[in-house]
Amino acid sequence: MTAIGKDFLETEVVVGGPLSNHKGVNVPDLVLPIPALTQKDRDDLDFALNMGVDFVALSFVQRPEDVIEARTLTNGRAWIVAKLEKPQAMDNLEEILEVTDAVMVARGDLGVELPPETVPLAQKRITRLARKLGKPVIVATQMLESMITAPTPTRAEASDVATAVFDGADAVMLSAESAAGKYPREAVAIMNRIVERVEADSGWQAMMKAGRLEPEHYVADAIAGAAEHIAGTLGASAIVAYTHAGPTALRVARERPFSPILGVTPTEITARRLTLVWGVQAFVADPSRPVQNTETMVSTAIDVARQSGRTQPGDTIVITAGMPFGVSGSTNTLRVARLPEA
Repeated sequence: MTAIGKDFLETEVVVGGPLSNHKGVNVPDLVLPIPALTQKDRDDLDFALNMGVDFVALSFVQRPEDVIEARTLTNGRAWIVAKLEKPQAMDNLEEILEVTDAVMVARGDLGVELPPETVPLAQKRITRLARKLGKPVIVATQMLESMITAPTPTRAEASDVATAVFDGADAVMLSAESAAGKYPREAVAIMNRIVERVEADSGWQAMMKAGRLEPEHYVADAIAGAAEHIAGTLGASAIVAYTHAGPTALRVARERPFSPILGVTPTEITARRLTLVWGVQAFVADPSRPVQNTETMVSTAIDVARQSGRTQPGDTIVITAGMPFGVSGSTNTLRVARLPEA
């Protein structure tokens, strides 16, 4: 830096390279004394919410107050995805995760703000803690970077995607590969194949089993943990999780059961949000058949299991729900049911 003015800085380039318009500026090791959202951000957010977006990604989160500010503005109309791109976010990681709906390991800016050798450790720490708290975690940036210009990834990139899956990420994300690359379809297809291959491997299953977390001291966590255990013992074809706003499905997904999770919800909004959650296939309950008693709960779960394509006649399913029905946060019921024989 060679000069400082009221509204400008003059700097000297030390290591040169191409510079295009509208690029961000990274200032490592500095807590930026600015709000997380500018007035333009607020206007854009209001527009997006009115359009019905399901997720809002909040960039450069440094402290939990940044997420709380955005949550106040969204007022439940969208899930907040906190993008962790600053070292300060790592200092406040648990507090941020407590107040966000989901988190993104944004390795691009995080790799500029932190030394490169610390980014893999940060990724693992974020993934581990997010899973402990039952928050979906996305691993993003440069996962298949070479596919911006090449039809196949490098072997290191394939291993990078696999590592994120082995760590327990809910989602892996493409950026420029699909937004501006020459081979967007191929990139999506290859990433999907890597994920499916890893999750079908006995090594992944062993790691998930060894890394299972103790349930928190809440009824919903105890029910979710029991559902995973019973499904594994009985070889259940699916776990049907009734959920009003998503928490029940999140708690079951936290256990990483080997049976698919069929999330049943009364709203399209919740069903779309659950697409981010590991292992969950969401279904909107038939409004003409409201679930008001145990008999309807079981019959609807059987219908959903059939529709899912994941079960066969005579298969066993595990059902989690809450009583009274339709009340968010009331998960307290666990049932085992068998699909009728053909």
